[in-house]
Amino acid sequence: MSELAVRVLLFAGAREVAGVRETTLHLAAGSSAGDALDALCARWPGLGPYAGALRLAVNGDYVTRGHALAPGDEVAVIPPVAGG
Repeated sequence: MSELAVRVLLFAGAREVAGVRETTLHLAAGSSAGDALDALCARWPGLGPYAGALRLAVNGDYVTRGHALAPGDEVAVIPPVAGG
């Protein structure tokens, strides 16, 4: 089975939980943005409680969790932003 590598950027609270600004994930070919989020939650279980509220963007565009990833994509994990 082949795999794909994606660069992941973590912002705000997600970065605080993970303790890193960015990382690389190696996922199975055919993986989705949701699969990337699942892999991040497995690596940093503290992200799990927030997974439902996190937004995902691929290459600068917001996507659904079902969005198919391609090798070299950049996935951003963005927590909700409070307004005021």
